[in-house]
Amino acid sequence: MKESKGVGLMINLKNRKAVVVGLARTGTAVARFLSKRGAVVTGCDLKKDRVESASELEAVGISLELGEHRLETFINAELIVVSPGVPDNIEPLVAARSKGVSVIGEVELAAQFIDEPIIAVTGTNGKTTTTTMLGEMLKGSGLRVWVGGNIGDPLIGYVEKGDKADIVVVEISSFQLDTIEEFKPRVGTLLNITEDHLDRYPSFQAYVDSKLRLFLNHSEDDLAILNAADPVVKGLSRSIKSQKLFFNLDTLNRYGSRVHDSQLECCIPERGSFCFSLRGFKLRGVHNIENGSAAALAALASGGSADAIQDVLETFSGLPHRLEYVNTVDGVRYYNDSKGTNVAAVIKSLESFDEPIILIMGGRDKGGDYNLLKEHVKKRVKHLIVIGETKTKIIKSLGRCAPLASVADDMDEAVNMAHDCAVPGDVVLLSPACSSFDMFSDYTERGRAFCESVKRLSNQGSSSS
Repeated sequence: MKESKGVGLMINLKNRKAVVVGLARTGTAVARFLSKRGAVVTGCDLKKDRVESASELEAVGISLELGEHRLETFINAELIVVSPGVPDNIEPLVAARSKGVSVIGEVELAAQFIDEPIIAVTGTNGKTTTTTMLGEMLKGSGLRVWVGGNIGDPLIGYVEKGDKADIVVVEISSFQLDTIEEFKPRVGTLLNITEDHLDRYPSFQAYVDSKLRLFLNHSEDDLAILNAADPVVKGLSRSIKSQKLFFNLDTLNRYGSRVHDSQLECCIPERGSFCFSLRGFKLRGVHNIENGSAAALAALASGGSADAIQDVLETFSGLPHRLEYVNTVDGVRYYNDSKGTNVAAVIKSLESFDEPIILIMGGRDKGGDYNLLKEHVKKRVKHLIVIGETKTKIIKSLGRCAPLASVADDMDEAVNMAHDCAVPGDVVLLSPACSSFDMFSDYTERGRAFCESVKRLSNQGSSSS
């Protein structure tokens, strides 16, 4: 185990007073981890009914405080681990820091126990697709790879598992980056930065600063993989101390990659040049080619084989809820992009189709500027259907940009509205530009609701293929 300079409590957790804030999947895993290592653990969550496994946690000696945050619990702790869904500036955390209590996140905690090289992927959009492709490329290269973090199992799960990997591939969000201190991935990949989570961050710059923290502890011995076509990312590159590889280059006159004539051309220090065909690439949209480019660069830089990378570029068919083809009903194709939770994601999805689009949007507002969608809606959308808490705000911004604009009370009504006005050759696209928490537990439940509504259409006697 590494010695931690800033988080010295990691050296010996036995009998230390530890508080875990937020008891969803990640927080529960952290509480168990700390308890097994002898810490005196208290789990806190404002939701009284949050913890389904409350009795199991209490059975292993973990105290629970549900429905409130008791200030004395926080300021008397020796270590506080904050779950990603909990803002790190709530009053009890601020008070604890003022008393000298170490406040970290699950990623920081886990990293203290990991000696294997870590590849971390962040960005506003495309994190999960890129992380998954990268993991498959490295696995296909014969390496033992663990993939998790903000996708699948939390990073602490790798430590708990005990089976050593050659490489740890982790998706990491801005919320997780907010609570790191010494976390340092060997390779940090930054895909893009556009407006998102402005319901949590005071400004776009604060969100940008959070993403930049991926490289907080980088030195010249580490590697940053960056999007040359993203103006915000490109602007940040000057402040990153590590070696840099850029994807999305216009010309390949330096190390990095570019896409040219349906080929992905890469040049890597000490490994030379590689050329991959994109003719068999299955994912829709230029943004997914960017994700594949970033994954290929990270894989090559981490010892991945050219054959394995080419195989993934040809066979990877995408992930659920990310521009996912659902069905064709009466000649109309339905796509589930429930993970499109910000304005930039919706723009990318709209740009992936040449056909007329019936767009279903809405949910809980994240502070994005829907006006940025105006020209895209005018150009591509024949009918805008809005749902959720933001329906009035979206209609006000975009209602006049499409020939038709309607409000639906729920997903079923929205899908039925879309079906009623669609003609063969149209596309019905769920791409909300919002979070799901007004009507659903998460984006996956929202996506499933859309898919189920489409399935009911086909079961109502419509011909489908």
